[in-house]
Amino acid sequence: MPTFAIRLARLTGRLLLALAAVTTLVVVFLGSIVLTDGAGSGIAAWFTAAGVGTLAALWRARRRTRAARLVPFLPVAVAAALTASVCIPTVPTARQHPPALPFVATQHWSLVTGSRVAVYHYPPAKHSTRQPVPFVYINGGPVRGISLLDHRFLRLLARQGYDVYTYEQAGGGRSDLLAMDQYTISRSVRDLAAFIDRLDRGRVDVLGFSAGGVTLTRALADPGVAARVHRAVIAEPGPMDGPTARITGHKGQESARDLAPAMTGPRSTHVPRYAVAFGLMRLGLLTPESGLVGQAEGDNAFTAADLGSDTASAYCARDAHRIPTEDTAENFSFSPAASLRVQETVKDSPSIASRLRRSRTPAMLMIAECSSQTRQWATSVLANDPAVERTQYMPGVGHRLWNGLDDNDDRAAAVITAFLQDRPAPLPDYPTRDGIPAFLRDHR
Repeated sequence: MPTFAIRLARLTGRLLLALAAVTTLVVVFLGSIVLTDGAGSGIAAWFTAAGVGTLAALWRARRRTRAARLVPFLPVAVAAALTASVCIPTVPTARQHPPALPFVATQHWSLVTGSRVAVYHYPPAKHSTRQPVPFVYINGGPVRGISLLDHRFLRLLARQGYDVYTYEQAGGGRSDLLAMDQYTISRSVRDLAAFIDRLDRGRVDVLGFSAGGVTLTRALADPGVAARVHRAVIAEPGPMDGPTARITGHKGQESARDLAPAMTGPRSTHVPRYAVAFGLMRLGLLTPESGLVGQAEGDNAFTAADLGSDTASAYCARDAHRIPTEDTAENFSFSPAASLRVQETVKDSPSIASRLRRSRTPAMLMIAECSSQTRQWATSVLANDPAVERTQYMPGVGHRLWNGLDDNDDRAAAVITAFLQDRPAPLPDYPTRDGIPAFLRDHR
């Protein structure tokens, strides 16, 4: 028995040493991924880790008997096999665009900025009173395809007489990709101006949601772009500039983030290659331009389930167990690297407050009761844009203001159309500019 115990202890010790060796080599591999920014699809890091492991194994094998000299190489082989999975693509590396939508034609417009974007047009319904000013929608993301929920809401506006146009921003949905360094918030604003010019219908009404609200806010701070906008609706905006992005403040009422069932469906983050790539990007250890996973491959790999609790955070806690399906797997499109790149350019940008204070374009701000956005992101727009004529605090909804539940789409449409037609607001003007401190105090 003592002999067996001694042998077992020795075997356990050897296994632990082997496990430690494998773990060390995996850490060396990940460190090399970071240091090389994923060069060559991770191959440079793989050779580095394999080389370090081989040299260590040779050193350990030098005094062993011939039969035992291969033993130190076993952890190297195991680590090499594990890390090789991070270097091998499992989806196409050329961009696979979503298929055509059955209910609306996809046009492709080449803008003077160099972007080639997918465009959708919903003409006003024949039985409706036609509104004279074209309507343009900028979706959120950034660099995300337009969801089926959004398409349904835009059709609702078209049934109310609006001539609705929308486009998927460069890199999103069915639009063409850009070089990674061209994804900037400034490019998004220039693309909006170029799109309106390409439409060639004069000034337009614009609705910007979430990241689209950031693009619209910054457009209003640019006199040349603002001159193209008739009326602006800024719905649940993200941070408008670097100083605003650094604010840590209040959020809305409780969202469904930690209450909703986990999203189902395949996740790219269950595949080692994409788990490492997207995880290190999110931690800021890999740049969006990383050579580990190319932009097109990352777009093809990323799924709706990868958004995880981010989707639930756009709904009120009371809706946690009835969150609608926002999109189909076929239509869903999101570019994690390009989105991160655009967000970084917002965070790195100087304040636009002084320029926004010169805005004269009539604007409305929409804020959700259960918003997962920092409240000051919206109130900063209200505080600095003197042309914000009304603020509509939307009860019973989260960040996703129009979501197909109950009468939420109709209520959002009523608020938007009342402002665009300069009719009395359906809801009280709240918060007012003077009431921002009280709003931030009372709605946490």
